[in-house]
Amino acid sequence: QVQLVESGGGLVQPGGSLRLSCTTSGVNLADYMVTWFRQAPGKEREGLACISRQPTTNQYTDSVKGRFTISRDNAKNTAYLQINSLKPEDTAVYLCAARTTYSDDFCTLNRWFFTSWGQGTQVTVSS
Repeated sequence: QVQLVESGGGLVQPGGSLRLSCTTSGVNLADYMVTWFRQAPGKEREGLACISRQPTTNQYTDSVKGRFTISRDNAKNTAYLQINSLKPEDTAVYLCAARTTYSDDFCTLNRWFFTSWGQGTQVTVSS
């Protein structure tokens, strides 16, 4: 399993922005599809955005389209999630997950596809 570490969370006011990072070491992240999830207390883990190994394909869940942007820098072994126009309902632990794929341009928001997860980074949106 690949080891993933998220960072960049924090307390932000409504309307603010954050950039989350998902970093790995010891493996080449370029071999992995990456997906960002979030989980709020009492709620199921929700797939937000995914990006294929070669960043030719990405998907977003409807609730974040236009506000969240996923990207990756394979040279830095890091994937990112830029989150803008934050709302109180975005408050959650944000986690990244990764998995190798045969296809260069496949990604999925389905949480059952993944076995390697980071510990998460807390995002709190409050005034």
